[in-house]
Amino acid sequence: MTISDRHRRILDAVQQAGQLGVTQLAELTGTSEMTVRRDLEQLADQGMLERYRGGARSLTLRGEEPPFAVRMHEGSDAKRRIAEAVAGLIADGEAVVLDSGTTCLEVARLLTPRRLTVMPLSVHAANALVGAPQLRLLLPGGEPRPDELALTGPLAQASLAALRFDTAILGCCGLTAAGLTAYDLADAAIKRAIIASAHRVIAVADPAKFSRTALAFVAPVSALDMVVTTDDASDEDTTALAAAGAIVHKV
Repeated sequence: MTISDRHRRILDAVQQAGQLGVTQLAELTGTSEMTVRRDLEQLADQGMLERYRGGARSLTLRGEEPPFAVRMHEGSDAKRRIAEAVAGLIADGEAVVLDSGTTCLEVARLLTPRRLTVMPLSVHAANALVGAPQLRLLLPGGEPRPDELALTGPLAQASLAALRFDTAILGCCGLTAAGLTAYDLADAAIKRAIIASAHRVIAVADPAKFSRTALAFVAPVSALDMVVTTDDASDEDTTALAAAGAIVHKV
């Protein structure tokens, strides 16, 4: 098991259980307690969990959005595959609006060599796109949410209302046949404005999102033209999404 795999297993276990002891984590990972203690110190320094004497606890409650730093390390291979598929669906010359979130950030990184007009709704994505030689970068207004750095508020909504895009790449916190949901009310309002501003809406979601419903309702599945996910998504989930009105593309 690599260090990255061990860290991911520790994070998943702590988040699911709420808190775990060093002995339990050593048994789970098949390593020594000394190694686990070093792992926990590193993860705590990165803001991914809280260290206490003898163990670690999750920084998030169930039903709350995990910190951006945690999500960056979750399902990184799946996010890259989804991002590659989405980038392949965008033609040169398009105007694209890019939502916040870790998967959308992966899409932003792949768009840097392309001849496109892109407006990102995240400071993280804007930083990834700055300096791209052929890309026309549009910066919206808005107030960045702490940690996530997603741009929200009336200035961001006004920027979206003033423009019309060929394609919107939309992140999601939860996506079921009942609709798209977000953890944050201000973020939900921005997502609705993104949908209204674009001719084509592509949602990006790893399979875990299909069993999750967050606080704020964004839109019905029929508002999405396509959902891009990975090939390990269950047939039950993808069939339900297709029946609700979206094309589901597995990668």
